[in-house]
Amino acid sequence: MAHIVTADQIMSKKLVTLRPDMDMIAAMYLLLKHRVSGATVVDQEDRVLGVLSEKDCLRMFANGAYNELPSAHVSDYMSRTLTTIAPDTDLFTIAGIFLKSAFRRLPVVKDGKLVGQVSRRDVLDGSRAVWLSSPVKKKWTDSKYIPDEIQARLDSDIPEIADGTR
Repeated sequence: MAHIVTADQIMSKKLVTLRPDMDMIAAMYLLLKHRVSGATVVDQEDRVLGVLSEKDCLRMFANGAYNELPSAHVSDYMSRTLTTIAPDTDLFTIAGIFLKSAFRRLPVVKDGKLVGQVSRRDVLDGSRAVWLSSPVKKKWTDSKYIPDEIQARLDSDIPEIADGTR
């Protein structure tokens, strides 16, 4: 059986984090500078308080259309309802959470503190690792819906990936 991948094996540890009292414009600048679509909001002890996403930033901008440009803090717009995972959460559970929600990232929390983050892309990387480490390459069973040309590719050895790895 393939090795079960967990959050601590695929999570990012170098994170952009925000503080609740940070100015929204400064927070948006950090998201843009680091090319991330959102960041976890933490207190001084790295306890997770919420998440600020691009959508939250757009909400602030839209509010400015009806008022003067807003002067706001991250705590005014961050999402406080969030789902966190533990470092030992398995890849299949994480994928299930992403499939049932609109989240793009999940904070990884240990002993009440932020230790990492798993993104959808991290799950894709982890699933690739599971597939490549599997000793048995299963045939696709729902072949009546798959054209013959694609079925032949699925049944053949794993195709080479763009970076040259298999």
